[in-house]
Amino acid sequence: MTPRRVRMDLVRPYVITGGRHEPSRNTHALDLVTLVTATGDRPVAELEPEQQRMVRVCQGGYLSVAEVAGHVRLPVAVTTILLADLIDSGHVVARRPPPAAQPTDLDVLEKVLDGLNNIL
Repeated sequence: MTPRRVRMDLVRPYVITGGRHEPSRNTHALDLVTLVTATGDRPVAELEPEQQRMVRVCQGGYLSVAEVAGHVRLPVAVTTILLADLIDSGHVVARRPPPAAQPTDLDVLEKVLDGLNNIL
């Protein structure tokens, strides 16, 4: 007899997170644009199936939390909790996205343009 397939959408989010509604530690403030990637040096056999999928998805390079949630088809809140656990265990590392560039002063741009016009 073949084993029953469990549909992931039948498992309640609070079961996946162990009843938690936020990470167990407040060390990682993950938002939608925080970038995460797998370290690749930790065994994944002891992880829950959802966490194993997250590690596999993150092995290709940096992805945002929102992208990981989309790939594993879990709510962002659940993904955030599980990713924080993976960061704590050393399976995943996170980095903040680069800050937005500051607008350049208009006077500087005009001086550059004037200088280029003088050269031509």
